[in-house]
Amino acid sequence: MTIRGDLRMIERKGILDRLKDEIVLGDGGYLLALESRGYVQAGPFTPEVTIEHPNALRAIHEEFAHAGAEVLQVLTFYASENKLAQIGYANRLGEINEAAVRIANEVAGKDILVAGNVCLTWKYEEDNKAAQDEVRALFESQLQYQMEGGQIDFLIGETFLHVGEALIAVEVAKKYGLPVMATMAFEGPKTRDGKTPGEAAKILAGAGADIVGTNCWQDPERMTPVLEEMRAATDCYLAAQPVAYRCSHDIPYFTGQEGFPDRLDSYQIDRYSMGEFAARAKDIGTNYIGGCCGCQGAHIRQMARALGKRAEVYKDWTADESAPQSATEAYRQVRAGDRGDKAGPATAEL
Repeated sequence: MTIRGDLRMIERKGILDRLKDEIVLGDGGYLLALESRGYVQAGPFTPEVTIEHPNALRAIHEEFAHAGAEVLQVLTFYASENKLAQIGYANRLGEINEAAVRIANEVAGKDILVAGNVCLTWKYEEDNKAAQDEVRALFESQLQYQMEGGQIDFLIGETFLHVGEALIAVEVAKKYGLPVMATMAFEGPKTRDGKTPGEAAKILAGAGADIVGTNCWQDPERMTPVLEEMRAATDCYLAAQPVAYRCSHDIPYFTGQEGFPDRLDSYQIDRYSMGEFAARAKDIGTNYIGGCCGCQGAHIRQMARALGKRAEVYKDWTADESAPQSATEAYRQVRAGDRGDKAGPATAEL
């Protein structure tokens, strides 16, 4: 790995060593969270926020870290030259990618891993060598700048609709001598180049990916059978990062929902459902579990609980009717008084 000589490396336990010992908890989604806060433009969803509003990005990294995430992905999704050109930022490719790495490292410290990131480019075409060479060049330029931006512990290629494009990402990433994770996104039962989840997992593992899996597009319900098929097909480390938005039987991916991209609030999945998914994914044999679009700090915190990663002491909260300390107790007294009876005990989990 090549990084600038003026950047100090932090000794962190690597991703593969961690996966040997336990399930690793990833982070959640960034771009839609930042869009809802007014820092990212819906449509292009490019991450110029890394240089225009770095504190906004830092805050989300901190939220995930506080929730229990053991990995922070650098926000370089759609930070390829072709995507940045759409908003007139192609000449700031280096700044945006380097800043993303620097900000993630500022939050990560010595205990949290930082993952470099490339994603689908919308440039890939089957049987078109020129298009594939363009994709390769886009990945190479991004990763070169990311390596110059600071410490990267492993590399993620994500949200690929074609196995062929994911293979190019693995090829480019492997040149840096770091562990590589490659994850597919599914619109239906197969990728756009006709591979089932099991076939995709086997192909990516065979190409040298250290971790394979699926992310984005699907909610937990629809991602679960994909994971089961991938787990049955390979003994490679398996990753899962679903969206925290409900999909439907007719349209099994969140980008096809009527509310996409900026009216998804009513599709939001609650944190307990994401925690239940984490537990199911663990039972399937998934090794790396996190979230994608719509997945917030609250979701990651509940997933950490479900995986037994938070040392918090849980206790039932018991209402003290004689000395109300919350609106719950006060309203119980009012309702009891209106009925002429006595309020009984109330419990709730903190």
